[in-house]
Amino acid sequence: MSDRIPARARILDAASERFYARGVAATGIDVIIADAGVAKMSLYNNFASKADLVSAYLERRHQEFLERHRRRVEALPAGAGPGARAVTVFDAYLDGVDDPFRGCGLLNAAGELPTGDPGREAVARQKAEVEDLLRDALGDEALAEHLSLLLEGAMVRAGLEGDADRLRRARRTAAELLDEA
Repeated sequence: MSDRIPARARILDAASERFYARGVAATGIDVIIADAGVAKMSLYNNFASKADLVSAYLERRHQEFLERHRRRVEALPAGAGPGARAVTVFDAYLDGVDDPFRGCGLLNAAGELPTGDPGREAVARQKAEVEDLLRDALGDEALAEHLSLLLEGAMVRAGLEGDADRLRRARRTAAELLDEA
């Protein structure tokens, strides 16, 4: 990695790649600093602990999703209806599919963290924010919850299968349900 990229960014890039590919628990600090090409002190100058680094990783992934979603909403034609706005949430998930695909990086990390861990609580808040995007688009609490469950369930199954096809099918199902509503 280039020395022109700040150490914090290099560390977070390396951690993000490793956490998604191998998992949080299976990724040691030494591997991250080697991948980032920084000294151990650089890591601790930028992140107080591995938990702090995991927190930054979770926040980064969520912010990347929100940015993809924002771009999708901005690309909608004028006068797009609630259904089209809701489907942008599914599209933003699909836009972020990694190769190789391991599912949702947030859910994968949360599954490794103990109950009550701040990282797990952050993921719960982030997933609630995704549901809020659906609710805001639709103005219907129950339908937003149903679509959120469809989306997250499809994401989990797609991750287990290592293929985003189930997520694409969930997107089509959501569009069909919204067309009928």
